[in-house]
Amino acid sequence: MIAPPIGRLARIFATVLLVSTLFGCGNSDETEIKEWMTEVKVHTHVFIPQLTEPKKFIPFAYAGKTSIDPFNANKLLVALAKMQGNGSGLKPNLERRREALESYPLDTVKMVGTLQKVGLSYALLQIDKTVFPVKVGNYVGQNFGMVTSINETEVNLKEIVQDASGEWVEREAKLALQESTK
Repeated sequence: MIAPPIGRLARIFATVLLVSTLFGCGNSDETEIKEWMTEVKVHTHVFIPQLTEPKKFIPFAYAGKTSIDPFNANKLLVALAKMQGNGSGLKPNLERRREALESYPLDTVKMVGTLQKVGLSYALLQIDKTVFPVKVGNYVGQNFGMVTSINETEVNLKEIVQDASGEWVEREAKLALQESTK
């Protein structure tokens, strides 16, 4: 007998493999699955909860000519004016001419001495290397600090500052005499 060529054997083997694979695809398990699915459908009850009613939207009625425009910068000015109307009425005099020592922060100012003239006391305040004489009523520091009294060891000031709510309030400050280190 002559051996068949290898290509023919491969075709026969592939055909046998294909037929045996298709033979295993019977529908014997399909009926069991269909019966199980119909049983589950009968015994399963679907529960859908009721949806809550949505909230009713009430649009804001804007009366343009009678109300203040919410995007206008003047709205802030109106609110500040209302706050100041209810406040203490205390505020610094912004119309007066500023003095030389008002451009320096109070923590950079040092008291280095005093001078006495007939009826007047002067405090000598130093900023950097410059010494300035001040008397009661002069202004010192950036917070509208007015000199209220001068003695040999300190200068007392009354400052006017804004608190957290925007109200002007007074606070006391002192500059103590600095000892010379030379």
